Amino acid sequence: MAWSIAQVARMSKVTSRTLRHYDQIGLLAPAWVGSNGYRYYERDQLLTLQRILIMRELGLGLDAIAEIVHDGRDQIEALRMHHSWLEAERDRFGRLAATVARTIDELEGDENKMAKIPVKHWFEGFDSAKQAELQEEARQRWGAEVVDAANERVKDKSAQWWDQQGGQWLATLEKLVELIDAGKAPGDAEVLDTVDGHYRWITQYWTPNRESYTGLGQLYTDDPRFRANFDKTDPRLAEFLRDAMAAYAQARLS
Repeated sequence: MAWSIAQVARMSKVTSRTLRHYDQIGLLAPAWVGSNGYRYYERDQLLTLQRILIMRELGLGLDAIAEIVHDGRDQIEALRMHHSWLEAERDRFGRLAATVARTIDELEGDENKMAKIPVKHWFEGFDSAKQAELQEEARQRWGAEVVDAANERVKDKSAQWWDQQGGQWLATLEKLVELIDAGKAPGDAEVLDTVDGHYRWITQYWTPNRESYTGLGQLYTDDPRFRANFDKTDPRLAEFLRDAMAAYAQARLS
């Protein structure tokens, strides 16, 4: 069974002009074009359009959507991946709704009591958009199975556990800065021992091999979001950690 471009536009609430644009940029071609020049779509194209619209709702750009659509992933596997994204977004909006509801309750309460309430929780949930963006990039870089397995490992961890992890990470960075100040080279044994702590910390989420651990170090310097955070600690840190991770991978990983 086939549907005309006008029928697809009515079903999907996407304009015919947008569908033609998707065809022009190679994102979604029709199943065939009739002698009258009209585009016709079959079941597979409608499923692809659904995927495109889901990812568009999640805030992905057309370039990123095109990479995902054309990655050759099985349709059911792809839909499962999209389903997990949507559940994550549902949870994110739930947290945001709870934050707003809590603020409303506090504003409607006693003004004197309100003045004593910390305001940090007013912004709970707003960092989830960045997390969702990083999760999607990780899926593209290392595969959905790796990312989903990592999420499964930590899904029930408490806020205290996450605070401990953050403290451990900061301690590692501070130690690396001390080693830089001491003139240690990235391949020095003491540096590798410190990086070993980082590697073991990472294995709580996933277990990188020589290639992927080296790639993670490169990501720390290449991605401006990671780089900015390292630079806040010390401008020398990103390159030093990248080189130390590469040396560690070469010496201790297979």
